[in-house]
Order: sequence, then structure tokens, then C-alpha cells
Amino acid sequence: MLDQNIKTQLKAYLERLESPIELVAALDDSDKAAKIKELVTEIAELSDQVTARFDGQNTRRPSFGIAKVGEQPRVFFAGLPMGHEFTSLILALLQTSGYAPKVSDGVLNQIKGLNLKADFDVFVSLSCHNCPDVVQALNLIAIYNPNTTATMIDGAFFQDEVEQRKIMAVPMVFQDGNHIGQGRMTLEEIVAKLDSGAAEKDAAAINAKQAFDVLVVGAGPAGGTAAIYAARKGIRTGMIAERFGGQVMDTMDIENFTSVQKTVGPQFAADMEKHVREYDVDIMNLQRVSKIVGADQTASGLVEVELENGAKVESKTVILSTGARWRKMGVSGEQEYATRGVAYCPHCDGPLFKGKKIAVIGGGNSGVEAAIDLAGIVEQVTLVEFDTKLRADQVLQDKLNSLRNATVITHALSTEVVGDGAQVTALKYKDRATDTEHSIELSGIFVQIGLLPNTDFLKGSVELSPRGEIIINERNETNVAGVFAAGDCTTVPYKQIIIATGEGAKASLSAFDYIIRNS
Repeated sequence: MLDQNIKTQLKAYLERLESPIELVAALDDSDKAAKIKELVTEIAELSDQVTARFDGQNTRRPSFGIAKVGEQPRVFFAGLPMGHEFTSLILALLQTSGYAPKVSDGVLNQIKGLNLKADFDVFVSLSCHNCPDVVQALNLIAIYNPNTTATMIDGAFFQDEVEQRKIMAVPMVFQDGNHIGQGRMTLEEIVAKLDSGAAEKDAAAINAKQAFDVLVVGAGPAGGTAAIYAARKGIRTGMIAERFGGQVMDTMDIENFTSVQKTVGPQFAADMEKHVREYDVDIMNLQRVSKIVGADQTASGLVEVELENGAKVESKTVILSTGARWRKMGVSGEQEYATRGVAYCPHCDGPLFKGKKIAVIGGGNSGVEAAIDLAGIVEQVTLVEFDTKLRADQVLQDKLNSLRNATVITHALSTEVVGDGAQVTALKYKDRATDTEHSIELSGIFVQIGLLPNTDFLKGSVELSPRGEIIINERNETNVAGVFAAGDCTTVPYKQIIIATGEGAKASLSAFDYIIRNS
């Protein structure tokens, strides 16, 4: 099951166990159970602090739980936690033994104060790069709440249950059998969702803060870089972040960031957050801005930022780096069947459509790359493009055209997502050349048609382009004094990570220059 290299690494991690633990497997006669038994046995053989039992009473079989010796398991894996979930397994082993998690004291105390009695299930795919964050968060909550359990369920292991519960997007989270969320979520987001008083406490704490010199709104590559450059000037720097990483979290291979030969989006985002936290930056996480008021309109002469929770914070300058989000088709049925066949992340949700027919909307690089990846999983992939030809790089087009189970339809306008009330069954489109209607029977639709700037809250306060982008000059200044902008939310062309980071640095230097000139 585990190769020698992985065994060596795991053995080194197991030396950090704080107390003896047990792996308790609940098995049946399936081949999958044999694989879980093999994995559990191999882990136990790597440390005297780990024992294996095969008399587990978990009703979901095959699975295994992790517990301190003498206690009942509260963290379970229904499947083989390999791929992206291998880190979740390692952390569960260590943290169950008493190894301290790498989270702030405030978050850990908030987890302990939940006093939950709940059973969490999170459905994952092992190729999903967003799933481990959710799995690890729920595991930590279960470890510090004795009446709570958390179970990772590999959709490929339990396909019948996936079909029965109509799970067509991951991660998908259930609490006591009730759906409570899906998609990328951080530990802080999940805890805030479970802590009913979190919003009020956050608002009170933010209202009590003194004014900043530079306040960065957004925590993608532009925002992270802007915060670093401001903090290095020794000025009071704040950051309002809905979550770190932005669109980078949905990016897999990054091979064009100078000096970094290859990385993946989630790792890039984690490294960026670690870099920001090296400096004295006041990070207000899980917050969304609802309004910006320019300095010339406030009594204090400072820019005022109002949050959705009602809190207000002031700053001499503000850097808007709110990034962008996936563009939607905007057709009937799309919203209704989101997470029930309509998806936006092929890496995360692709494995749930194994052996099925799907469509990819969009003929740019993202769409063609998605179609190529999905072709290795699904029965048939149909790429639907509005234009008369694909816009992806020729090398990608050649690869797509070489695949036997891939079809390309151009000059097509998607008109409707069709479903049976529970899940997607077809896509309707119009041939733009003949004006005739067509329908493709399928189970999934992956939308890859570009991005929209996250600037809706700025309408009426900052000048926007017809596309909704923040209009800036060469110094990243907006039309509002003291307000700057950087990254994918602006009119700067070429939405690339390296360009966003450069623009973040430039905006921060411009804000510092503004402070000096207006002090």
C-alpha cells in the first residue's frame, strides 16, 4: 500500500506522537476493506505508539477511526486517505495523540468553546485540492469536542451513497445528516458558521481598532504583496480578507512565476499567507466590505471602510485588491443545478462524474485544459464554444483533438441547463449559424468562461469600467483620493499571478508616497 519513501516519512512523523493511539477499523468482505486493513496494518507497524484493531463498530463500512488508547474514535476515514488527503491522515494521527495544532490561540479557544454535539460527514475526491482544508478543520473540531465526530468519505469508495444523496460537488459537508455547506472553506469559516455569536464579537473587535496608514482589501496575490510592501515601510498596516489566496486557490499547476519552477495554487497561497504573517499586519479574516467612503466625505478626513457585519474601520489610504470570480453562463437552470451537475472546478468535482457524459463550456485555455483532464475520467466530454473557433493555445487544441472521447462544438450559444429536479440531465444550445436548437444528454456541465471582477459593492463610490473593473492610472490611483487598486479587479490587462503581485507592490508604494505627501 505505502511505498518505502512514504513509510520513511510517515515513521518520522509518528515519532512526534504525544501519547499512544489506536486505529480501529470497521471492515466487510469487500476488496476496499482489504485495502483499508492493509493501510491500517502498515501504519501500526511503523510505531510502537500505534496499535491496530479490526473490531470497529462504525456502521459505514469499510472505514477506520483514530483514538487515544482507552477512548472511542471521533475522527474517521471512510476510504483511503491518499493523494491530497494524506496530509489529513498525518495531522489526524498527531493531533489525536495530543500534538498541538498550528492554529492561533484565539481560534483554538473558539473551537473548544463550541461545546458541540454533532456528527459531521464530508464527501471528498482524492484529486480535490480544496477538500483537505475542510477535512482537517472538521477533524480538529471533533478532537476538541468530545461529543462530536468527523468522517471523511471518499466518493469513489461509496458511489452508491453519492448517487443516493445526489452529491455532485466536493467538498460537501453534512451535520447530523443535514447539508450545511460545500466548496472551499477554511477552519475559521467553519468555526464561524458553527459559532452563533462570532459575527457580533468580530464587529465589536474591529470597531475598537485605531485608524490604519494602509488598509488592504483582499488577500490574493495583489493584496498579499501590497500588505508586505506596506508593512516593510514600518507603517500601520491592516488587511481585510474574506479568505487568503483568492482565485489562486482554484489554480493547480503554476509554472510561470519567475524563480518558482513549479507549484500548485493552494501551496502558493499558503506560502503567501505565511510571508504576510511574518510582518506586523493586522489581518481581519472572514470579512466582506460593503461600502467605501472617500476621505473628502468623512469628518475625520480618512477613508472609511464599512463591513457587512456593520463594523467600520478608517485608514489614511486603502488598496482595493478584491480579485475576480468565475463567470457564470447566466442561463435558465444554472443556479438551480449548481452543485447538482453544474460545476466550476474540474479538479475537485471531476471524479464524481466518472464514466458519465459531461460538457465543458468555454474554448479558452481553461476550458480546453479542463476538457483534456476530464476526458481521462468521463465517458464522453463535449466542449461547447460560443465563437467560431477555439481560443486556446494550439498545443492544447491538438491534444484535445487527439482524444477519442472528446467532441468540439463551436458557434454555439448555451441556452438552458435541463434537469429532472434533482440533477442535470441535458444542456440546450443554439447553433448560431443556423439558429437551430439542439440538446445534449449529459450528467455534468463544467463552466470555464472567464472571470468577473469582485467590485459590485463599489458601484457609485469608485469609477468602474463597463466591464466592472476599477479604473486606475499608472500609479494605481482610482478617482477617489487615498483609494488605490491592484490586481484582477482593475483595468490592468493580462490577468496573471505575477502581474497581480507586481501591481500590488506598485499600489503599496503609491499609497506610501501619498501618505508622505499628505501627512
